Amino acid sequence: MRSTQKQELKLGFVALTDSAPLIVAKEYGFFEEQGLDVTLQKQNSWATLRDKLHAGVLDAAQMLAPMPLASGLGLGCRPCEVIAPFVLSLNGNAITISEGLYQEILAVSGLSELPLPLSAKLLLPVIAQRKEAGLSKLKFADVFPYSCHHYQLLDWLSDGGVELDDVDLLTVPPVNMVDFLESGEIDAFCVGGPWNAKAVRSEIGLTALTSFDIWENQPEKVLGVTKKFASDNPDLVRSLCTALAQACSYLEKTPNRFEAARLMSRANYLDAPIEVIAPSLIGSCLTHRFLPPRVVPSYNQFSDAAVDINKPTREQGIWLVNKMLKANQITDREAAYAVVDKVFTDSYL
Repeated sequence: MRSTQKQELKLGFVALTDSAPLIVAKEYGFFEEQGLDVTLQKQNSWATLRDKLHAGVLDAAQMLAPMPLASGLGLGCRPCEVIAPFVLSLNGNAITISEGLYQEILAVSGLSELPLPLSAKLLLPVIAQRKEAGLSKLKFADVFPYSCHHYQLLDWLSDGGVELDDVDLLTVPPVNMVDFLESGEIDAFCVGGPWNAKAVRSEIGLTALTSFDIWENQPEKVLGVTKKFASDNPDLVRSLCTALAQACSYLEKTPNRFEAARLMSRANYLDAPIEVIAPSLIGSCLTHRFLPPRVVPSYNQFSDAAVDINKPTREQGIWLVNKMLKANQITDREAAYAVVDKVFTDSYL
């Protein structure tokens, strides 16, 4: 018989559409059904969330899929063993360019409209013209050095033949992306929802492509807990995973996703209107104020009745390590692969 005394947990998250499983589990009582008294604590940046998890200020957290690997390898921080016992979501990101860059591409290329999803090849004439005129490099932002956003942006640029020396890459917290784009501090960003949709609704950008267009159905967010916390509280971690699995299953149905968007719009969660939260949840990629949305059914993927996408696998970890190697963030392949076996574990499901 389960104890009637609930176990208190502080769970960190960042204001993003793919925080939906955490918010649904809280608001619909899935955590409570598992005997958990969860407090969701919103964090402004991924670095802050990571540091609080490492220090034990947070018991668990929504994390970027590569973050537990980076923690274990001591990338950007002191080494800390973090495990990922549950995959919260696949896909979910997009690259949005500023209205100014959109118009610049059209003018330089002589096109009347851009083909979507957009190839980075169309940046090449813009880069060449800027070089010739002695203008500043294009500035692209992502959310964290050890993130799928960073690797997706690198892959997109590389596939288009863009040299990294010809652009500047910055790190900007997700909630600040739209302001940076509007102010002209950056020319484009790769971020999760709802911030791409907000840029389009604000008439300041064009969403060029989604992460599904770059990598199809790869892990985006995971549940992260320190190895010590999991070792000390194995049943609690299992209960946490069970509640989140219920929430992900709930989110498989499109009508439920609109209800989730309503919950997430609250000030203590995303603090954004439903009109920017709901589109990606229902498979609609807003593109531009004068263009129709693109249909991207798996824009946000939380569950799949046919395949257990919430189960972490070694293959997922190897995929991410290979992206980190390609980005020259690590050099010791074997050491990194050894960390994968410690991080991506399904022993709590």
